[in-house]
Amino acid sequence: MNVNQSAPPVPPFGQNQPIYPGYHQSSYGGQPGPAVPAAPYGAYNGPVPGYQQTPLQGVPRAPPSSGAPPASTAQAPCGQTPYGQFGQGDIQNGPSSAAQMQRLPAAASASQQFGSPLAPVVSQPAVLQPYGPPPTSAQVTAQLAGMQISGAASQAPPSSGLGYGPPTSLASASGSFPNSGPYGSYPQSQAPSLSQAQGHPGVQPPLRSAPPLASSFTSPASGGPRMPSMTGPLPPGQGFGSLPVNQPNHVSSPPAHALPPGTQMTGPPVPPPPMHSPQQPGYQLQQNGSFGPARGPQPNYESPYPGASTFGSQPGPPQPLPPKRLDPDAIPSPIQVIEDDRNNRGSEPFVTGVRGQVPPLVTTNFLVKDQGNASPRYIRCTSYNIPCTSDMAKQAQVPLAAVIKPLARLPPEEASPYVVDHGESGPLRCNRCKAYMCPLMTFIEGGRRFQCSFCSCINDVPPQYFQHLDHTGKRVDAYDRPELSLGSYEFLATVDYCKNNKFPSPPAFIFMIDVSYNAIRTGLVRLLCEELKSLLDYLPREGGAEESAIRVGFVTYNKVLHFYNVKSSLAQPQMMVVSDVADMFVPLLDGFLVNVNESRAVITSLLDQIPEMFADTRETETVFAPVIQAGMEALKAAECAGKLFVFHTSLPIAEAPGKLKNRDDRKLINTDKEKTLFQPQTGTYQTLAKDCVAQGCCVDLFLFPNQYVDVATLSVVPQLTGGSVYKYACFQVENDQERFLSDLRRDVQKVVGFDAVMRVRTSTGIRAVDFFGAFYMSNTTDVELAGLDEDKTVTVEFKHDDRLNEESGALLQCALLYTSCAGQRRLRIHNLALNCCAQLADLYRNCETDTLINYMAKFAYRGVLNSPVKTVRDTLITQCAQILACYRKNCASPSSAGQLILPECMKLLPVYLNCVLKSDVLQPGAEVTTDDRAYVRQLVSCMDVAETNVFFYPRLLPLTKSPMDSTTEPPAVRASEERLSSGDIYLLENGLNLFVWVGASVQQGVVQSLFNVSSFSQITSGLSVLPVLDNPLSKKVRGLIDSLRAQRMRYMKLIVVKQEDKLEMLFKHFLVEDKSLSGGASYVDFLCHMHKEIRQLLS
Repeated sequence: MNVNQSAPPVPPFGQNQPIYPGYHQSSYGGQPGPAVPAAPYGAYNGPVPGYQQTPLQGVPRAPPSSGAPPASTAQAPCGQTPYGQFGQGDIQNGPSSAAQMQRLPAAASASQQFGSPLAPVVSQPAVLQPYGPPPTSAQVTAQLAGMQISGAASQAPPSSGLGYGPPTSLASASGSFPNSGPYGSYPQSQAPSLSQAQGHPGVQPPLRSAPPLASSFTSPASGGPRMPSMTGPLPPGQGFGSLPVNQPNHVSSPPAHALPPGTQMTGPPVPPPPMHSPQQPGYQLQQNGSFGPARGPQPNYESPYPGASTFGSQPGPPQPLPPKRLDPDAIPSPIQVIEDDRNNRGSEPFVTGVRGQVPPLVTTNFLVKDQGNASPRYIRCTSYNIPCTSDMAKQAQVPLAAVIKPLARLPPEEASPYVVDHGESGPLRCNRCKAYMCPLMTFIEGGRRFQCSFCSCINDVPPQYFQHLDHTGKRVDAYDRPELSLGSYEFLATVDYCKNNKFPSPPAFIFMIDVSYNAIRTGLVRLLCEELKSLLDYLPREGGAEESAIRVGFVTYNKVLHFYNVKSSLAQPQMMVVSDVADMFVPLLDGFLVNVNESRAVITSLLDQIPEMFADTRETETVFAPVIQAGMEALKAAECAGKLFVFHTSLPIAEAPGKLKNRDDRKLINTDKEKTLFQPQTGTYQTLAKDCVAQGCCVDLFLFPNQYVDVATLSVVPQLTGGSVYKYACFQVENDQERFLSDLRRDVQKVVGFDAVMRVRTSTGIRAVDFFGAFYMSNTTDVELAGLDEDKTVTVEFKHDDRLNEESGALLQCALLYTSCAGQRRLRIHNLALNCCAQLADLYRNCETDTLINYMAKFAYRGVLNSPVKTVRDTLITQCAQILACYRKNCASPSSAGQLILPECMKLLPVYLNCVLKSDVLQPGAEVTTDDRAYVRQLVSCMDVAETNVFFYPRLLPLTKSPMDSTTEPPAVRASEERLSSGDIYLLENGLNLFVWVGASVQQGVVQSLFNVSSFSQITSGLSVLPVLDNPLSKKVRGLIDSLRAQRMRYMKLIVVKQEDKLEMLFKHFLVEDKSLSGGASYVDFLCHMHKEIRQLLS
């Protein structure tokens, strides 16, 4: 996967942005409620009366008292979409929600103040209000006298009052909707680009109103099952928070633009805000009071959905004057930030020779030139400028972490790491700290010695490695040796790095197939056996090898295990049955693990016979732990490492070690015992996983459940051995065949390092203290992995243990010892040098929000194992508030306390963090099953930065607006319902799920070109394959879908969703800038809440 895939263009966002004092949410019912006095700002995410936050202190992650627990959820029946297929969604062009004000620049800058008064607040149902009643006019004016995005040496635009158009009407969300479609993945959203409708300069059109849900969907009285909250429609103007999106270069401030008229400078000069749409030169700030009562329909501003009411379209009782509403386009947009970074940094190669240089965003396509530091494809840091002291780090509360992907796949234009062979002497290392030779080492005394940059130890250079120095003090052969000139390279390991001082044998793959009734009935076994016949030709191999060195073996099982002898000399395969599963052993050695080409005829015969042998089985019970035990024992007997591919369908309830019971209890959600749902129900599997790691036995698990299978327990072995889990709920061959086979092919073919040990060394002053990912640790320093593939990451957190020096910086070295697929023992080395700073402003100027969110999500997802979910959520909110409050107090120029000022590099932190808080692990909707949550929790634990970016903030792409002959992806829009136009078609993807949303007013010709039907009503909702048609639009859309699937780690199943169809609620769950039905706040609401938290800390 290209971790630097291109993302939709984003408008520039380089200048301080004001946040407006007047903010109001309209009623969520179909009709606005009566005017009531405004109440104080409610607690984040529910009816909690208030959010009390402790004053800013050095203790990180102290949980605040606020944050209502996630809404209770109900297990989704088979009719629902399997979890893991859907991500969170994006919103399209239209007025952005106020949540977008999220992130402000980090340098000192002035702010704009807007003092428009608030109109009376309309009451809203508490169930849909994560924050409780909106603030009164006076309160909001005091809180949000201004919002500002400050960048380094930036200049604040002058303050000016703004008026706002009528608020978007909020559709009723109280209806019940039938569940449909498998629920397979986490909803997420991506930031759409900001676009403004053309109109008279200085006048802002009224925001479009969303359709009343009551008219689009059946009401609760209709008796349909309640649709899960994750699929429920989101009230317009509200969105889910998002994960970090690509960030612009944080070192230089954005180019200045002309200031809007009527502004006045209140601080150091700041570049004015860049334009948000190609149609307007910049932010056209309205004068206070531009709008009076709500207007009737305006030309060029259609309602987003047919039949949706527009202002003045129908007579009714007199309504209170609409309140002033925060302009969503005035708050930070992920889409704009991504687009700016692509435009500014996508054209030039990223050269790694400069210490502490912040790389382009993961959403930017760029080439890397290795000149002494590891590529950002291998290592990304939360900050490239580390505080010199621990006190400074505690004050800022910015986590210091690195996301490391040691075996990452590089694009074809970049060379793979060179392999260095130092012969029997092995790689040269420091005698004291054992760091490996790298470009960071300093040669002295004419080249006879070198000083370790990690521990300052002076080491002798062996005679065979000696070389003279040039006039600059560098070895004359530095550029001839990868370990002296490159940031990433490999050493061939000597026998001293091997177990028992013996070089390893090539690894083996064992396919272990569930042949119980469920697996046979669904056609899974027949499909799998047919696929394996051809897939075995594509086992991973070394670069120039003609065939793979990997051997294969086969086991089938239900309540007992069947081993197969497929020795090449046999005419037919032989089956051996082991029924004593309590004392597992391998009944044969010779003939179990074989070379594919040598035994091809026997293997083909076996795969033909397996579906027929068990065709009439009625055995429904299965075992699981004995299956893993058998595979491990087989590898142990063969004295090799390897991987088990386990295909399993049901909860293992047969009498055997590892027997499980159904413990699914939704009543535990939002209680202190909710954490038990994420914990394994027995210690058997941890013990088994530990034995697997010792043997180098990695486990990949493919699950095909029709009901609860306790993913939290079954995934323990894959999680601790470095393996993967794939889940296909309610598997049907006709619907899920393509997704399963695509995932299987990629899993079998990808590069894997076996029997691996990873250690991260640091220079004096910092040390690695915590690790996140899929691995096992028997001590505090060594990360042990039975297998590590090209998709897996290990996230490492660092702490100070001494003072750092600005001159020498901070150094990291990741060393991975592993066995290649050919059985060669290797060391892969990645080096990275970071800057150190004595000023907080330098820290905030060099942070990477995407990596920060990756770390915070993994920290939170691990936290739910031991703490109540509410505590975890509050901890994240507290830490985010402390990070931003520290910047406001120490780095921003003096300004009104009512201004929200965000660092330039962190202006997207609130929107992304809100997406994490609203994710199904931390705030599940009613349709999210316990297995779904456990599945996503373990999935995110190994994601790289590009994956979490799109997972938490999905990409939303309009399909019919760009030219047909364009070969580039269409520009993305923000993940909010306000951005959807009923006359367009949109594609939403989050790395796991893929939706095509069709508006009800799409032109007939477009419908015919894409779906081969004559009208919108004839389109099949839930369609998973687009027809292959010979026209430019069909070719373009199918090509775009293929391109997106090629970029992602897992196959994204397509679902076609029609506007106002019941499946639309599932799609809307991924519009993350909007409010969620499970109680998650919109971007605007969360930004206001963060401002309140920051003010409390500062006071």
